[in-house]
Amino acid sequence: MSADWLDRDEYPFASHFVEVDGGRLHYVDEGAGEPVVMVHGQPTWSFMYRHLIRGLSPRYRCIAIDHIGFGLSDKPRDWAYTPERHANNVAALVDHLGLSQLNLVVHDWGGPIGLGWATAHREKLRRIVALDTWMWSMGEHRAGRWFSRLMGSPLGQLGTRRFNLFVDVFMKQALGDGWPAVAEAYRGPLARPEDRQGCALFPRMLCVPWMEEIWQRRAAISDVPARLIWGGADPAFAAPMRERLASVFDRCEVTVHESVGHFIAEELGDKLVPQVEEFLSA
Repeated sequence: MSADWLDRDEYPFASHFVEVDGGRLHYVDEGAGEPVVMVHGQPTWSFMYRHLIRGLSPRYRCIAIDHIGFGLSDKPRDWAYTPERHANNVAALVDHLGLSQLNLVVHDWGGPIGLGWATAHREKLRRIVALDTWMWSMGEHRAGRWFSRLMGSPLGQLGTRRFNLFVDVFMKQALGDGWPAVAEAYRGPLARPEDRQGCALFPRMLCVPWMEEIWQRRAAISDVPARLIWGGADPAFAAPMRERLASVFDRCEVTVHESVGHFIAEELGDKLVPQVEEFLSA
């Protein structure tokens, strides 16, 4: 796809592609050394991790994917867009690159997708950094059930396709004064209504059985050292969700930035780098 909207000074990374279920998956592969695989959520893409990539790539091999339906990856209209199939694509990329002993960074939907992959591939995992995310069915939460029903309904999906709600309403509001500087980078990949199928279908996936299945497999990654870096002002992922995710791990460090919201990698920018690097190098 043409990416005339993309500021290459801000995102100067070479593009790589691999054929996966759903089409061509785009990813960034910068630096050398121990691999750090970064998995994004809704409605972002690898652009969100640009500060981490720049900051870590002198010492680590930074791999940041764009899920099918997002970023510079293909956006088929007739693909299922289930979190399980996204997780299978993570597995395909890891196998394609021959990665082992990797560090995993996840945010938002990147949590169920990346941690879902991790529960089936513990032998390839070294450490986990989780940013405002989860790994269980949102059917357990009243607000999550209603959000899934509303935004996953035909009317909700129509609103997402027609008005780009997750970008131009939810993300714009969350980033506030920081929005104008990055607006085109997030609007660009989803500029056309027909490109928003992935965004439109994610809400209805919040309560699918696979989400509960990965929670039931959580013991598989309990011995992995983990660090949670959290936005204390995130209205969607408040303290109880952070504490529940932390309970998965035997060794878990938690850092809360009280004035930061949901899109923590975007809001903290370069300030996130030393927090992640300190943990990875321990």
